[in-house]
Amino acid sequence: MADDELIDKTEKLEGRSSAARLFDVRVVIGGLFVIYGVIVTLLGVFDSQSEIDKAQGVRINLWMGLTMLVLGLLFLAWARWRPTKVPTEGQDGN
Repeated sequence: MADDELIDKTEKLEGRSSAARLFDVRVVIGGLFVIYGVIVTLLGVFDSQSEIDKAQGVRINLWMGLTMLVLGLLFLAWARWRPTKVPTEGQDGN
C-alpha cells in the first residue's frame, strides 16, 4: 500500500517537473529568438542590392538574424544544461 502512495507522489512530481521545464522563461525566450532569427536571416540572405545600399553596404538583416539565432540557441542550451528544479511538497522555497 505504501508503494502505491510513493508511485503516485513520484508521478505527480514528474508531471510538475516537465510542466516547469516546458514553461521555463528561458525556453520561451530562446524559442522566440530562434524563430525570429531564422526569419531575419532568410530576409538577409535574399536582400536586394538597394536594401544593402541603404545600410551602407552591410547585410544588417543577415548579421542580426545570425546573432538572434545564436542568442536563442544559447538560451535553449542554458535551459538544458541547468534545468529548473521544482521544489517537492515538503519544501516551501524559503
